[in-house]
Amino acid sequence: MSVRAFVGLGGNVGDVSGAFASAAARMDELPGTQLLRVSRRYRAPAWGMAAQPDFLNAVAMLETTLPARDLLEALLAIERAQGRDRASETRWGPRTLDLDLLLYGDAVVDEPGLRVPHPHLHERAFALKPLLDIAPETSIPGHGPARDLPAAMAADGIEAVP
Repeated sequence: MSVRAFVGLGGNVGDVSGAFASAAARMDELPGTQLLRVSRRYRAPAWGMAAQPDFLNAVAMLETTLPARDLLEALLAIERAQGRDRASETRWGPRTLDLDLLLYGDAVVDEPGLRVPHPHLHERAFALKPLLDIAPETSIPGHGPARDLPAAMAADGIEAVP
């Protein structure tokens, strides 16, 4: 049985657009997985650790037969292949590529190392805006329709990249 999954892409170091394109191609090559769409990119100010370059963000929509844990492991392998070393980086710091499993169908999973929906998706305009670009009818388990969430959050400085 296949599931529609959404993956957040982010980065602010090096050729981020190239990293996104490579990651999208690699996701489309995963077993039992098809890349359906990728949103346009958004530029967003860094937060958490603000003294760094702005981030680019996007969201990819996949159809996959991989279990959520296997999909997450594959996403982490794609990050590593593009030079990301989560163990040695600063939390919320600069990164070449960040892949987050945002939604996995309507599943709610809370296991060590795997939480879907992403625990902060409903609070982050930089992830919701690209999600709404490609799937405006998406609902976030426990939070309702995604289209209703951005109105209640700050979206200062988040802009679509031509």
